[in-house]
Order: sequence, then C-alpha cells, then structure tokens
Amino acid sequence: MFQIPIEEILKTLNEASNAILEIYNQDFQVLTKKDYSPLTQADKASQEIIADFLAEHTPDIPLISEEDDLPEWNERQHWEYFWLLDPLDGTKEFIDKNGEFTINLALIQKDNPVLGFIQVPALQCVYWAEKGKGAFKREKGGITQKIQGRKNIAPHERIAAVSRSHASMEDKKALDKYQIKHIILAGSSLKFCFLAEGKADFYYRHNPTMEWDTAAGQILVEEAGGKVLDEKNQPLIYNKPNLLNGSFYCKMF
Repeated sequence: MFQIPIEEILKTLNEASNAILEIYNQDFQVLTKKDYSPLTQADKASQEIIADFLAEHTPDIPLISEEDDLPEWNERQHWEYFWLLDPLDGTKEFIDKNGEFTINLALIQKDNPVLGFIQVPALQCVYWAEKGKGAFKREKGGITQKIQGRKNIAPHERIAAVSRSHASMEDKKALDKYQIKHIILAGSSLKFCFLAEGKADFYYRHNPTMEWDTAAGQILVEEAGGKVLDEKNQPLIYNKPNLLNGSFYCKMF
C-alpha cells in the first residue's frame, strides 16, 4: 500500500477534536441539527479541517463524508481506495454533553477497511489500526500503546457494549444467545474501542447504520483480535450502492 502519513493524520484529528471542543464547551441548548446550531458548527469545523488535510496530502484518494453529497455509484464502483469520514459521530451524546462522541476516519481498499482512526475529543485520546500492523491507543500526553481484546473469557464473565441511545429488544436477544449478563453503556464508536482495548467482549447492533459509522471501528476490532460480522457471518463490506449497513455484531471470542 502507498505511504499514508499516519502521524500527520493523528495531528489533524487532534486539531479537529479541539475545534469541536471549543463549541462543545460553550453553554448551549440544541434540539435539532439546524444550519447554525452548535452541533452543525462542530460538524462543519471538523469536516473542513480533515477534508482540507486529505485533499492536500492524499489528493488522488476520494472522500466520502456524512456531510457531503454521495457520488454516483457508477463513479464509485471503480474506486481502488477512498476515505470514509464521519466528522462528528454521536449526535445525541454531543447534545447531552456526556462526552461520548467521536470522529471516525477510515481508508477503504475496494470494499474493506485497511486503516481506521477513532478520535475521542472529550477524552483527548485516539484509537487507530492498520491492516496487518495491529491496533493502538494514544492518550493525552502522547503515550502510545498497542491494544488487544480479551481472549478466552468464560461466558458468564463476558461484557457487552450496549448503545446508550439505540438499544433495542434485539440487543437483549443477542446477549441471551451468548449468555452475556454484564453490560457497559456507551455512545458512538466508543463501543468498538471498548472491545479493542479489552473493556468489553461483544457488541450487537440491530438498528441500521451507515458505512462511516462502522469502517474505522471494524478495522480496529479486527486488528485487536476480534470480528465484525453481518447476519450471514460475513465481514461488513463497503462502497455499497447505498452505504447502508444491516444488523451486525462484533465479538472477541
């Protein structure tokens, strides 16, 4: 694979994170994502910083973002590589001010993620993974560590990461299927991070998501030793005609 400036991307994500926090730390109330709401301002600030960087440093790689119009399928289907970006994942978490929102960025080759970043602004940390090279976490202060999910955990000791905002009855069925009694609530892509660093062992998502919600998390979990699979027990694929994901689950066992 061609050289991607990972350290420069990490700096850029931190810059976008700081831009989000400047808005997040203000005293505001917002109920909808209107053009001039703090939520929209934060979205756009993050998007602009990251998109400008990618356009300068990887000009030959297209970008698909939640904030942009989706290119036509007859154009996209021939792409070898492209970036997937959600500049602010966790709308409800941002509004509720619980800190559980993220920036998601992934590089896709054909239909598989090969590089992914999840920046957590409120915690001032970032997770990332590169195919074949492992998963990593860098905390505030610049300390980087390689991370790995838990292995060989007895069913009664397994912990499920459950969506704080999108839990469903189907989630409970999935937990029962795998005899999981313990849960940890989290918003946005933090659930993938929890699996990758050994805080949880399972995550099921019944409600629909978009590709930019899962790509970075998928490569992170996979490189930490886990799997992200659809209802047919196949890895999620990307650059589909409508970018919509069906139900999926992540597990480290």
